[in-house]
Amino acid sequence: MSSSSSSSASSSSSSLTLPGDPPGGRRAVMVWSVGVSVYFVAVIFRTSLGVAGLDAADRFHVNASALSTFSILQLLVYAGMQIPVGLMVDRLGTKKVLTFGVVLFTIGQLGFAFSPTYGTALASRALLGCGDAMTFISVLRLGSRWFPARRGPMVAQLAGLVGMAGNLVSTLVLARLLHGVGWTAAFAGSSVAGVVVLVLMLAFLKDHPEGHEPEPFPHRGAAYVRRQIAASWREPGTRLGLWVHFTTQFPAMVFLLLWGLPFLVEAQGLSRATAGELLTLVVLSNMLIGLVYGQIVARHHGARLPLALGTVLSTAVVWAATLAYPAEHAPMWLLVVLCVVLGACGPASMIGFDFARPANPPERQGTASGITNMGGFVASMTTLFAVGVLLDATGGSYTVAFSAVFVLQALGLSQILRLRRLAVRRERERLVASRVETVHVPA
Repeated sequence: MSSSSSSSASSSSSSLTLPGDPPGGRRAVMVWSVGVSVYFVAVIFRTSLGVAGLDAADRFHVNASALSTFSILQLLVYAGMQIPVGLMVDRLGTKKVLTFGVVLFTIGQLGFAFSPTYGTALASRALLGCGDAMTFISVLRLGSRWFPARRGPMVAQLAGLVGMAGNLVSTLVLARLLHGVGWTAAFAGSSVAGVVVLVLMLAFLKDHPEGHEPEPFPHRGAAYVRRQIAASWREPGTRLGLWVHFTTQFPAMVFLLLWGLPFLVEAQGLSRATAGELLTLVVLSNMLIGLVYGQIVARHHGARLPLALGTVLSTAVVWAATLAYPAEHAPMWLLVVLCVVLGACGPASMIGFDFARPANPPERQGTASGITNMGGFVASMTTLFAVGVLLDATGGSYTVAFSAVFVLQALGLSQILRLRRLAVRRERERLVASRVETVHVPA
């Protein structure tokens, strides 16, 4: 079948509403907007430390290694919760899981505001990470319950853009609030947003429209969960998705979550205001490139790997040029290019899901997505820790510390190159088998 005829068939089928599909409409938009507002606030809280790293070091009298532990623990909890949260959403429904999430991340943000010691602040960030972990998967599930299947990719893309808007708020609003009213007032004041979305959610959120109740989720025990994970992992597409996510996401996440502001201020001699503007540029670049990557992958499936590899290589080249620049400080134009290129990391990491999704049947989609989503967070945790340790060991050399980025990129790139042919071949075989079944099995 030619690509044009395949595209035509896909287009015509996507214009139909499948039996049992949710109706969508204004009510769906309203309910989904309430749910996605929870994710928006969660991202603000998640990234709030990125603009407060230097203040946190002064407040709790900690070195770079201890400072990095805040984000490492938060990401460790987030990554570890991915598969359990997927099972919770299936068992309990979106509203209950999002309620748990809002309560946890709001208490975590409030606790961080009033924490008198490093230990209590660390516990608060762990609590925040646990609540944050319950949001994105829940919002994706909410979209699939309220909108027709053909709208799924668009709804997921919009959810990601709303998340990046939350990142934008933390770099623009929270940064100014922090330096205007101080630590406690800024973090305690921001926690009010959690209370607001909790009230909205309890008042307006519903798991699904009337007449579209899901099938009861059977309790199948731990053995079933283990089989699901093992079966997903055996698929080369799942593993390729994990390594694509691992290799592409972490440079920007490390930069935004913690080390970007200290690097720009301490190593590059910029003011905090200018550094904040560059962090904002990363977020804006992410949002714009996300739209472009989404359109390219939707129309040209074969572009997935070139886009991912191109992002990895361009990130490595620009980072190397910035760190190795012969003058004491890199010029502003190079820092701008670095931030624009880092903006491509998030959209490129989403390509990992485009490898894992076709490799697994519907009943394993949540498990496969959870495995894939862990890749970038594991890489981010490792790099956050490595940068902190190397900064302490070298007396603050960001050139040496950020060289850890290249080590993880090399590891991930080797795994992508090792798995790509097998994963693509298996995906092609599955597509051919699906077409044969469609042709020969009567409707």
